[in-house]
Amino acid sequence: MKFDQYHISSDIKNNLAGLGFTRPTDIQFKAIPSIIRGEDVLAIAQTGTGKTAAFAIPVIDKIHRFKTSKRSYGIKCIVMVPTRELALQIGEVFKSIAHHTRVKVFTLHGGVEQDAQIAKLQDGIDVLIATPGRMFDLIHQREIRLEGVSTLVLDEADHMLDLGFIDDITFIKKMLVNRHQTLFFSATISDEIKKLAYSQVKSAAIRIQVSPKDRVSKNISHFVMFVGMDDKRLFLEHFLQDHATEKVMVFVRTRVRAERVVKAMARVGIVAESIHGDKDQQQRSAAMQHFRDGVCRVLVATDVSARGIDVADVAYVINYDLPEKVENYVHRVGRTGRGVNRGEAIAFCSEEERPLLAAIEVFLAQPIAVISVGKKDYAEVVATTDKAALDLKALVAEHEAWLQGAGKKKRRGKC
Repeated sequence: MKFDQYHISSDIKNNLAGLGFTRPTDIQFKAIPSIIRGEDVLAIAQTGTGKTAAFAIPVIDKIHRFKTSKRSYGIKCIVMVPTRELALQIGEVFKSIAHHTRVKVFTLHGGVEQDAQIAKLQDGIDVLIATPGRMFDLIHQREIRLEGVSTLVLDEADHMLDLGFIDDITFIKKMLVNRHQTLFFSATISDEIKKLAYSQVKSAAIRIQVSPKDRVSKNISHFVMFVGMDDKRLFLEHFLQDHATEKVMVFVRTRVRAERVVKAMARVGIVAESIHGDKDQQQRSAAMQHFRDGVCRVLVATDVSARGIDVADVAYVINYDLPEKVENYVHRVGRTGRGVNRGEAIAFCSEEERPLLAAIEVFLAQPIAVISVGKKDYAEVVATTDKAALDLKALVAEHEAWLQGAGKKKRRGKC
């Protein structure tokens, strides 16, 4: 079945065709009819399979058909997401699908001044895509009214609930006094989170699960390579030099390590940018735009961005550090192999990270293929220590020699 056969607005059909979407993906094929019928849905599907469009298409169509003009009389749909990057990404999808329709879309998040956001809300919007913090600030300031909301969407529902947003979700649900539809979408979800999700929807909710046994998309080939912790930088440098034209995302465990990796790559002439929680929204948005435009082909990120980046032409993902939360492995590697594209992900696993690898393999219910590195090849990579590091070692040695010499002169003077 093609999109032009669906009973949706012709404007939406034209937008989908312009975006290159002719046939629905599995999750779209299964979810769209249920959402159009007004049913509550709990949908679980691999990352990169088109989950956002699966709820954006029917939500936009419903609002477009309801309205007779572009004038908005209050928010009809709220999409709650855990991170700013994901909010911005979903906002772009909604806007592209809603183009030329009567539906107004607005993305709300922290990290920027709220005055302009309040002005936009007062102009009238139909779909609000928001992170919880800023949204609740404006609800308490009475700048956001919820009485007209008929659809509540939780994207990356597992992460929302896992982060402790269950009380916020319950609060929102209580404020939606009129009958409404609740949609939960995620790439991964545990039994515990599933129970919490079902507690927030009608008992007759439709559960849609696509490829439940294969948590990683079939478009992604993923491997693990055993590398010493201190040698990871050299293996990353070697990999990026061998793949000098492709876009690569590098995931690290902490913000400090993100900056260290960027600086280490700069010393060997490889331009990389970082994105993490210590950067303000303007810096994060600029880094993302540079990556999308190809100005910078290497983006180093913490897990704050594992779920919020949809760049079609990311060829490789490098797990420089293994994630401490097993489900984040799925979200990280899902940054490549988006849509119909193929992708590859490689994890650098040190000896101390082997327990994390074991936990990830249990979560995936299968072992990760190993890239074997012979002793000779390993030694060749490690031997290519960059000149800057050698210069630094020389400076340290020279300084230590000077200190020893100064100490001897001082002792002689005392005698």
